[in-house]
Amino acid sequence: MNSNKLLDAKGLACPMPIVKTKKAMTDLESGQVLEIHATDKGAKSDLTAWAKSVGHELVKHEEENDVFKFWIQKG
Repeated sequence: MNSNKLLDAKGLACPMPIVKTKKAMTDLESGQVLEIHATDKGAKSDLTAWAKSVGHELVKHEEENDVFKFWIQKG
């Protein structure tokens, strides 16, 4: 999956992955994709709900070696 920007949120606890994601999304144009790497288990539900509530799309997510990876397309 291609992304326009990578956000490393590993080691951050809730709510910091969301806070950092919100800030990173402001730098992107509509249609661009932000890739987020997080280790907080709550990030999956948090990022899914947040993206939906603000009009972005969670395109893909996967888990690899205890790192949760998300790709969110800016609405």
